[in-house]
Amino acid sequence: MAKYVCTVCGYVYDEEVGDNSNNIEAGTKFEDLPDDWTCPLCSVGKDMFEKE
Repeated sequence: MAKYVCTVCGYVYDEEVGDNSNNIEAGTKFEDLPDDWTCPLCSVGKDMFEKE
């Protein structure tokens, strides 16, 4: 499982943890996130994330 970092605010999306605030289950791969998913802290899109 990988981690992805928001280049704007530093939020880390951890595939092992998911994103409880957006009902994303643990184990959800970054590429499987919905296209309209946004950073839970600063609301930018997936295109602003880089693999850690």
